[in-house]
Amino acid sequence: MADAVTLAELDAAIAVVRDNLRELVEQAAAYSGAADETRNADRIAAQEAKLEELLKKRTALAKR
Repeated sequence: MADAVTLAELDAAIAVVRDNLRELVEQAAAYSGAADETRNADRIAAQEAKLEELLKKRTALAKR
């Protein structure tokens, strides 16, 4: 079971992604310009998708 993770590991990964999102939002607020906004929006969307995936895994694991 190489894919087996614990709730603690998922919680740690979730915390990292949430921190990444906070930093990206702060960066987006500090920078201006279409290229910067597009890049930051893409990075934020990727982190949000990752967070959603981790939260789903955590919910499924917690139900076991």
